[in-house]
Amino acid sequence: MAFTYLILNVVFLAIIVFLLVQTYRKPSKAWYITLVILLGLTLVFDNVIIIAGIVGYDPAKLLGIYLGKAPIEDFFYAILAVIIVPVLWKRVGSSAKQGDED
Repeated sequence: MAFTYLILNVVFLAIIVFLLVQTYRKPSKAWYITLVILLGLTLVFDNVIIIAGIVGYDPAKLLGIYLGKAPIEDFFYAILAVIIVPVLWKRVGSSAKQGDED
């Protein structure tokens, strides 16, 4: 079995979904706005760095779906960041608050 970017993304997604389920709460309007902005920035800047030749991908490890020059797999990272940052913020933030109270 070839190791592809999709498999890598699915592994990270599974870990993050597990973390999310542990601390589930309904996403807010701000969360959705952040997701849209981050996906938009990913669309613009991924295309820029790919066109500039700063980064490249092995086509054999991609699904072959592109938005401009950016492979669809790159958008997983933006989605994962929008999911995991609030989860970690909540976990680390609550730990820090408990530590301050001692």
